[in-house]
Formats: sequence, C-alpha cells, structure tokens
Amino acid sequence: MFPLHDENPTIRPPVATVGIIVLCVASWLFLQGLGSPQALARSLCFFGLIPGKILGLAPPGTEVRVGQGLYCVIHGQGGFYTILTHMFMHGGWFHLIGNMWFLWVFGDNVEDAMGPLRFLAFYLLCGLAAAAAQTLTAPSSVLPMVGASGAIGGVMGGYARLYPRTRVHTLIFLGFFVTTIEVPAIFMLGYWFLLQLLGGLPALAAAGGGVAFWAHIGGFLAGLLLVRLFIRADYYHPRPRIQVP
Repeated sequence: MFPLHDENPTIRPPVATVGIIVLCVASWLFLQGLGSPQALARSLCFFGLIPGKILGLAPPGTEVRVGQGLYCVIHGQGGFYTILTHMFMHGGWFHLIGNMWFLWVFGDNVEDAMGPLRFLAFYLLCGLAAAAAQTLTAPSSVLPMVGASGAIGGVMGGYARLYPRTRVHTLIFLGFFVTTIEVPAIFMLGYWFLLQLLGGLPALAAAGGGVAFWAHIGGFLAGLLLVRLFIRADYYHPRPRIQVP
C-alpha cells in the first residue's frame, strides 16, 4: 500500500515540512553527490549513524564495506553528531523519494496542528527515538544507518493518533493488477506498522544489514506517544473542516 494523498486540508503552509524536504534533497545533492559511489560512500562513513562506534563497542581499525572497493575505517569511539546528521542522508534515489513523499503526505497536517517550530522539535525527537531503538537492538553494529524514515515514522504515528479516521487514497498492487482505494488513516498506517514489526522481529537475529525496521518502530511509537504534548489547542482540529458557501 502506497499513500497518494489524504482528504485532510490544512490551514497554514507547511513551512517546516518543506524545509526538511529541502535539507534532505540538498544533502543528497551536495554531500552525497546524487548517489555517485565515492560521494555516497563518504557520506555514509562521515554522516551515517554507526552504533558500535558511538557506544565504543567496535574495535579501533574495524573496516566496514560501504561500496565496491570502498570501506569505512573506525577509529575509536565518537561521532555523536551523527545521531542528527543521519536523518538527512539517504542510501539511494528510491530511498530519498519514498521518504520525502511520505513526509509530504502526512507531515503537513501534523505540522498544521503544531506550528513549524514545535513540529521541527517533534520531528527531531522522533528521529532520536528511532536512532535509539535501532541502536539498542544492534549495539555493536558497524553498519552505517542513514535515512529520515525513523523521524517520518514518528510523523506517521502522530498522524495516526490525531486523524485516525481521515480517508487516505492509497495505491495497492495485487500481482499485475494495480488500483487505488480509500481507507481510514489508521488502517493504512496500522498496516505499515505491522509490516515493520514483521520485518523487525526476524532482524533481531540477523547479522547482516538491510532495512532499519526498529528505527521505524521506535519512531512510530515515539510519535504516537508524544504528539499530544506538541499540538496547539488553537491549531488542532480533530476533523477536516468543510467551508459551506
């Protein structure tokens, strides 16, 4: 299931949501070289979150392959800034476009209930919770983690709590048959969360890399729990308002 758009008009422009998208795209362009192998590998090494390095569990001199013939070399503990920078890096075009689309579909309404500054704080806090969840499940991992999906998972969790009955137009794939349906947000987002759980449980025993399912789970739960602390009573409207002429 892939969300196309929701039936949830906003009142204020999504300044922070657009700003985050611009920062992620700018990072992809200027720091990651539009995905060119060396620039991408360098960005993973310098800006990706490496749990084993932050926690000091990776032996100094550990080499991590991040591309064809390209390696990160870990030099002791550190890199705490990466708990923030990893949220603005991505591993490929589809990773970037998919994340930014989800943020655009759900972020504007959550921001509309908070205002831009509160939304930015909420977004970053969900991203930190996502990073913590992924780190705790694989504390000695030396694989760089990048992506905004943990923080965006928090936005989705917040949306699920604020607007559970809002209709979301969703693209679904049934083999070779593709169609669109309208479903309540809680159904679409609950389905997404279930997929993360189904992927995350086997990942606990896996030694390799892949999707950071527990970052998605941690971010979603953080958003679900924290969203009420950030909304403004004068901004939040439980149901979309339809103006009658």
